[in-house]
Amino acid sequence: MNQDNRSVIQRVLWLTLGLNLVVFLIKIIVSLTTHSLSLFADALHSITDSANNVVGLVAVHFASPVPDREHPYGHHKFEVLGAIVIATFLGVACLEVIRGIISSLFTRKHGVELGEFDLFLLLLVLVVNIFVALYERHIGKKIGSSILLADAQHTMGDIWITIGVIISLLIVSTKISWLQWLDVIVAIPVAILVMLSGYNILKENVPVLVDQAVIPPEKIYDLVMTIDGVINCHDISSRGILGQQIFIEMHLVVSAKDVETAHKITDLIEEILDRNYAPVRTTIHVEPPDYISDRITYDE
Repeated sequence: MNQDNRSVIQRVLWLTLGLNLVVFLIKIIVSLTTHSLSLFADALHSITDSANNVVGLVAVHFASPVPDREHPYGHHKFEVLGAIVIATFLGVACLEVIRGIISSLFTRKHGVELGEFDLFLLLLVLVVNIFVALYERHIGKKIGSSILLADAQHTMGDIWITIGVIISLLIVSTKISWLQWLDVIVAIPVAILVMLSGYNILKENVPVLVDQAVIPPEKIYDLVMTIDGVINCHDISSRGILGQQIFIEMHLVVSAKDVETAHKITDLIEEILDRNYAPVRTTIHVEPPDYISDRITYDE
């Protein structure tokens, strides 16, 4: 039986939503007191963190691992869709950073006054973001939640953006004109990090959405062939999410003279597959003993 971790995920998302709103408010207040346009843009970027939490809460609400009449294969792809939406938010944030870089090439930001208390608040924001990212990543890995891992990845991107903004503000506050270019230099790797974060999320979740094979068919074949009574297995396929739910299908040739014996062999196969890749739902089509096929999986 699959474990339903939605309550844990929702609790984490509600906590991080509250913290992200606090971060947003602090950035807005400090941007107004320091007259910093870059920090104001960073505050707008922080809205995406809260939006991600809301998207995650909605996605997890529909992401039940328990199958029903309308969704006999469960609801895990709702969570994957939520992760892809977060990747989209990362793309938008990256465009915002690039826009800021281009703008900096044609404008100069003057009159920024960064006080000690303003710096303290920004460092506090940084600490909160680091806590959120590490906490979500820890829980996400513990329960195998793609939505929490994706959100943690996004928050890590926000951390680097905030660090870049703080450095830029410190540089701009020196009033040394030639140092203004460092603001752009810091922003470039930030944009690259944001793009990489979005790419990694897509790389992890798109294969699940398009039902890419999750287990090499040769590994399944080797396991199945260790069971007594198995002559051959072929046309093996798998899909799903490792650690959450995997679906395996195969055709099986057994040396059984009756249905009861064949059934016992398939039960052993299901048991060994579940022991290695749990949780697994296996569908097995039993062939007659004289059936011959050397095709382990489907042709390309």
